[in-house]
Amino acid sequence: MRRVPTMKQLQYLIALADARHFGRAAEVCAVTQSTLSAGIRDLESVLGTEVAERSKRRVVMTRLGGRVAEMADEILREAEAIMALARADPEPMTGEIRLGVIPTISPFLLPRVLPVLRERFPRLLIYLREERTAGLLAGLEHGDLDLVLIALPYETGDLTVDVVGEDEFLFACRRDHALAGTSVVTREALAGAELLLLEEGHCLRGHTLDVCRIGDVRARAQFEASSLHTLVQMVAAGIGVTLIPRLAVDADISRGADISLTPLAVPASRQLGLAWRQTSTRVADYRLLAETLRGVLGT
Repeated sequence: MRRVPTMKQLQYLIALADARHFGRAAEVCAVTQSTLSAGIRDLESVLGTEVAERSKRRVVMTRLGGRVAEMADEILREAEAIMALARADPEPMTGEIRLGVIPTISPFLLPRVLPVLRERFPRLLIYLREERTAGLLAGLEHGDLDLVLIALPYETGDLTVDVVGEDEFLFACRRDHALAGTSVVTREALAGAELLLLEEGHCLRGHTLDVCRIGDVRARAQFEASSLHTLVQMVAAGIGVTLIPRLAVDADISRGADISLTPLAVPASRQLGLAWRQTSTRVADYRLLAETLRGVLGT
């Protein structure tokens, strides 16, 4: 393995560059002069060149020594930042959390939950990524994300999953549709309707099909949407009908759209789950975050 300077050697170099005297530099580092001198010699051995010109009266830094001292100062500042980060990490709900959220949850839940998190945990910084479930789980597995908020059921392997709420499905159709205005919509009526779906890759597509118990939907899904907002507009245009999660309905996704929303005769829902790696060292924080999400969804 290639030799590199140690942190201690870099500290000695910075002190020597500032003091221009071995004795005073040793005092700054709280070591003997011989210890500091030996450390500088070891550093020069690693670098393969001298960092200072010595005389009995003074120390003059070489051009390289001065430049290395400047770079060493930057390195030590970064090392101190690492230590500060490590010291802050044990404190609950502080530091950074990289959270992934699927598109059928994030625009409807995050505006409600982020202000609560800012108020309760002002020292917590959350970085967000919106992506479909498969991409989020891959990011979690590779360590690019700390935890993800997804819709269940979905295969999550050996991840830890904490269910934070239920999200009921509502039947959505245009107001002049034959099923508009009914008290409930049966599964049989739903199976006979022109069903609109999200594109392949959205877990909500699979959840919708599970609710309807429809296997071959290609003849019915003449159009596919990339988002729930587009799906609502397609329903309002009379292209077909769909199922919309209550989470989106409560966020006024249908405001201004000429659609009717009706409960299902046999209620159906998806679960919202917070997932993280079993090996994570911040499980206590994630449990607290899950509890906060349950509180927001409960209201």
